[in-house]
Amino acid sequence: MIKHFRTLGFIEAISLLVLLFIAMPLKYLADIPEAVRIVGSVHGALFVLYVAAAAILAERIQWSLKKLVLACVISSIPFGPFIFDKMLFPAEK
Repeated sequence: MIKHFRTLGFIEAISLLVLLFIAMPLKYLADIPEAVRIVGSVHGALFVLYVAAAAILAERIQWSLKKLVLACVISSIPFGPFIFDKMLFPAEK
């Protein structure tokens, strides 16, 4: 379960970066609003899955409420899930 959560966190983080640094410039600089609609929808779905997975994992491995809230909040910050992953699993590469 932890491995799947970590993988989902990386995918969700990448989707946010794609939304911010590829889709948004395409929308505003190249007048391609479809990029944000598509990538935004995918990112939104991944975000919901990430939050649900965090809640399930928190229950299974007895995370504190503070850690669960941190997982959800930090996932909305660019590079946040990468930082959270390193906080949780500092020794793993």
